[in-house]
Amino acid sequence: MAKITPFKGLRPTKELAASVATLPYDVVSVAEAREFRKDPYNFYHVTRSEIDLTENVDVHSQLVYDKAKENLDAMIADGILVQDKEPCYYIYELVMDGRSQTGLICGSSIDDYNNGIIKKHEFTRPEKELDRINHISATGAQTGVVFLAYNDCESVERVISEWKQAHQPENDFTASDGIRHILWVIDDYAKVASITRYFSQDVPCTYIADGHHRAASAAKVCAERRENGYSVSGEEAFNYFITCIFPASQLKIMDYNRVAKDLNGMVHQEFVQALEKDFTITRTGTVPVKPTQPHEFGMFLDDGWYRLIAKEGSYTTDPIGVLDVTILQDNVLDRLLKIKDPRVDKRIDFVGGIRGMAALEKKVTNKEAAVAFSLYPVSIQQLFDIADSGNVMPPKSTWFEPKLRDGLVVYMI
Repeated sequence: MAKITPFKGLRPTKELAASVATLPYDVVSVAEAREFRKDPYNFYHVTRSEIDLTENVDVHSQLVYDKAKENLDAMIADGILVQDKEPCYYIYELVMDGRSQTGLICGSSIDDYNNGIIKKHEFTRPEKELDRINHISATGAQTGVVFLAYNDCESVERVISEWKQAHQPENDFTASDGIRHILWVIDDYAKVASITRYFSQDVPCTYIADGHHRAASAAKVCAERRENGYSVSGEEAFNYFITCIFPASQLKIMDYNRVAKDLNGMVHQEFVQALEKDFTITRTGTVPVKPTQPHEFGMFLDDGWYRLIAKEGSYTTDPIGVLDVTILQDNVLDRLLKIKDPRVDKRIDFVGGIRGMAALEKKVTNKEAAVAFSLYPVSIQQLFDIADSGNVMPPKSTWFEPKLRDGLVVYMI
């Protein structure tokens, strides 16, 4: 059963919350983050602290991590961020295009992560883990929330709903991208205890939706501190990591699309002919192809859009093989383009579905890529099934929207 804990969150003052909150560090480029450099309240000063250093700085240098600590300490000293006096839970609701999802921000157990109570569906990359390990170690804080999901649980959702109805939110603002963010603080001891109990009794496991590297990094920081004798009771703050846990029925996965830098020496007519072995192909020209069903793909080349339908026999029916990301990887990226490992190959890039079909076209027309593919999104149930089976999805299989904001609640270790 899931073990969670309340904690003393470090939070922006009510009037500054909207100014502080930022997108997760790993969905913005350094250039995008630098646009906010002159804003003293923006949390990119902590999560992307390279914006406050020269442009030629190595983003993984110790200078960057030291600057993150300096900036976090300054935000605390200046009263921008204030730590709660007692351990709390935090209700976090996001509203996008009329659809809302409400989760619980809490500390989730590192032991649950290590023992498979918190289930994973992706491999992690050592260099990305090391980046967050260094960031956590330097700042003494987990600044990015790990997004978890669970099968709907009436007891948990009832308590959360009752609190929302009976209390005014601490924060309620709409960000520049149109997404509304609402935060309640659960500071009542009895309610906190009941939520902890309900999770331990009624929620058998949780699933990482987004944040595999943040979770893995927190686990390794915990292991290091345990090995160095910092753990006495097992309940020290570093034995947990900050998560926001949502019921599965409220979540939406968007498509996570691919672009390839070249056609592996083929001209595009030759490439299209090679695809006919595994796909039925229709050219749509200027009409973008956003797939509406599994095994349908869009493809954009320099002469326009194509619709691809995977032929029977080009994929298996096992939980991994049936995924569209697997079909594309096996039959196109690997077989034709010789992109064997998309986790490390520099010839492939990934574009979140939130950016739309126009972003794929732009990559090709600007000569940043030779071909772009749009995919049908993975379902929540597919994610759960694969995690339950102990398997992992191909990298960059899921794109969740809306994105949780960094800086609204920080977990100090």
